[in-house]
Amino acid sequence: MITSRIALDRPYPVAFVLRWLSAHAVPGMEQCDPSTRRHRRAIRAASGPGVIEVDFSDPRTLELTMELASPADAPGVEAAVRRWLDIDAPVTAIEAHLMRFPLLAPMVAARPGLRALGALDGFEAAVMTVLGQHVSVAAARTFGGRLVAEYGAAGRGGLRMFPGPDPLAAAGPADLQAAVGVTHARARTLQSLCASVASGALVLDASADPVAARAALLALPGVGPWTADYLALRVYRDADAFPADDLVIKRALGVARPKDAIALAEPWSPYRAYAVIHLWTSMALS
Repeated sequence: MITSRIALDRPYPVAFVLRWLSAHAVPGMEQCDPSTRRHRRAIRAASGPGVIEVDFSDPRTLELTMELASPADAPGVEAAVRRWLDIDAPVTAIEAHLMRFPLLAPMVAARPGLRALGALDGFEAAVMTVLGQHVSVAAARTFGGRLVAEYGAAGRGGLRMFPGPDPLAAAGPADLQAAVGVTHARARTLQSLCASVASGALVLDASADPVAARAALLALPGVGPWTADYLALRVYRDADAFPADDLVIKRALGVARPKDAIALAEPWSPYRAYAVIHLWTSMALS
């Protein structure tokens, strides 16, 4: 067991982060307890399966506990956690920019330090995004839990691993539909996504070329601009990503068309992704 303390230069928005993590935690793979301010989950490290636990009790210092196959994996895992939790975001500069806009200023003042959470595993995030299309967050969690139970291998600490692309690419849409409970169209999208990643045609991490990645995503059946924009924010870590066709965003901005949302949000660049997080959070709490 390896413990690392991640010092923060300003308080971390623990309540909002735990609320998001709890709502999206995949059964069997993740355990989030807002009452103790701890989040525990399985990870895939370089040397094999591992488990991490983040203790958010101190908003100035996050405590990261790692159970890994090799201690040599610890630096890479810690770096991945920092990216996932958006620890190193230039929050002061972001907030100074967003505070210039009357719509956003009250939200930023009410929730200082709000981050744009990324993903520990880009493939996992993409699969969960596909499973969550046109259903509630709770339903997506249920689908994710079934996928992990059926196709995920046993990991450490009683948790299961999220399956990799190969076994899901090898499964037919009918098998995925039966195992997970999604529609046939959604199972086809899922299988196509996994096949594209398994073949190397689609790269799901921040090192990918964003233009090529977007084109590869949009070429998949059942993947539209919203999914590509959402993954640009979560996986490709584009600080200016803006899912213009998001229903909540359009409602918050009082518009019906994506192009109108884009026009209103254009001045928020280059930090539109952080404006999106504030709008989503504000609407969820209103």
